[in-house]
Amino acid sequence: MMNSPKQEADYQKKPSTDSTTDSNVVFDEQKAREGTKLLLEAMGRNPEEADIFDTWDRRVPSMLKTLTEGMRSEEKPVMRTFDADTDTLIVKTGIPLYSLCGHHILPFYGVAHVAYRPDDEKVGLSKLIRYVRWQSRRLTTQEELSQNIATGLAEELGARGVIVELTATHMCEVMRGVETVTETITREQAGTITEADRKQFCELIQRNGASVDASY
Repeated sequence: MMNSPKQEADYQKKPSTDSTTDSNVVFDEQKAREGTKLLLEAMGRNPEEADIFDTWDRRVPSMLKTLTEGMRSEEKPVMRTFDADTDTLIVKTGIPLYSLCGHHILPFYGVAHVAYRPDDEKVGLSKLIRYVRWQSRRLTTQEELSQNIATGLAEELGARGVIVELTATHMCEVMRGVETVTETITREQAGTITEADRKQFCELIQRNGASVDASY
């Protein structure tokens, strides 16, 4: 197995800059068809070829509609909560992560680790997976995605504190540019997180098999 170099960036809590989710956004399938058709022509393919016609007419528009669900608020999972019977840190590790680079419209993928300390309410564990998946389905950057998951979960759950760590490989680096496989790690927190919370979070990630910067 190839050992990939890792780049790390730590991010402190900032006001949310998420302007990519809008209840008024509607996916325009006609423009998606026209745009894909033009791209095929730009690459020298005839869009009317039998094996290409469905690519622009159906397949790519359908794919893009799914992969940008996070840009539409009506697609957000219902975060139904119930009374919290504990105020201990709740940690979910190894959540699959798939998103699209906003610069190149190429995927970046990896895993997300999420932890929160509930106040009065908590949420079913599967909702954390669904929320990460929804936030990821958009054109974004890894840094912005980390922030949006942390601040979004804090608001949705009314949590005392949230920690998020994302580890991802970016295909815009693998398939073009430096053409090198690396992993990028970003971290974000929202609300009040203690040093003991951070330590527990890191220990549980390590138990899951991921590497963690001990200085975090």
